Amino acid sequence: MNTNDFLSPVYGVKAVPIEKIKANEYNPNRVAPPELKLLELSIWEDGYTQPIVCYYDNDNDEYIIVDGFHRYTIMQTSQRIYNREKGMLPVVTINKALGERMASTIRHNRARGSHNVDLMSNIVAELVEMGKSDAWICKNIGMSADEVLRLKQITGLASLFKDEEFSRSWEV
Repeated sequence: MNTNDFLSPVYGVKAVPIEKIKANEYNPNRVAPPELKLLELSIWEDGYTQPIVCYYDNDNDEYIIVDGFHRYTIMQTSQRIYNREKGMLPVVTINKALGERMASTIRHNRARGSHNVDLMSNIVAELVEMGKSDAWICKNIGMSADEVLRLKQITGLASLFKDEEFSRSWEV
């Protein structure tokens, strides 16, 4: 892609019925109930100030969330916001393969807060099983090599270490 031709997705915000939007299956981000209440108040008082980032699945005519799950959840749970917004959410789309979307989700989340360790471990495992290298994971989701190693260890899957070189220091 020629970077001179690239416009950020935010220039293409569109209103999408919430019924066409689906959560992804891999988001490790969690928000405590008090913060979720604050988000609902923020959206009530200020409106939606950030669009939901989605991947458009043409085959199923639906939008899969990359970033914005909690803003989406607020509309599902707050009748007053749903009514005011007429069931529409502001959406921008990115067109990336699943592994890249997972990395985008993590980048968005890590820039804002913390993650559930077990879910992060599962994402690292999925990315490794997709063939992503540790270096790719470090670069694309902002982790150190030690963090990737620890998350791989948590899953306990030997397959995650199949291409690793190990010391023979344990041999007699």
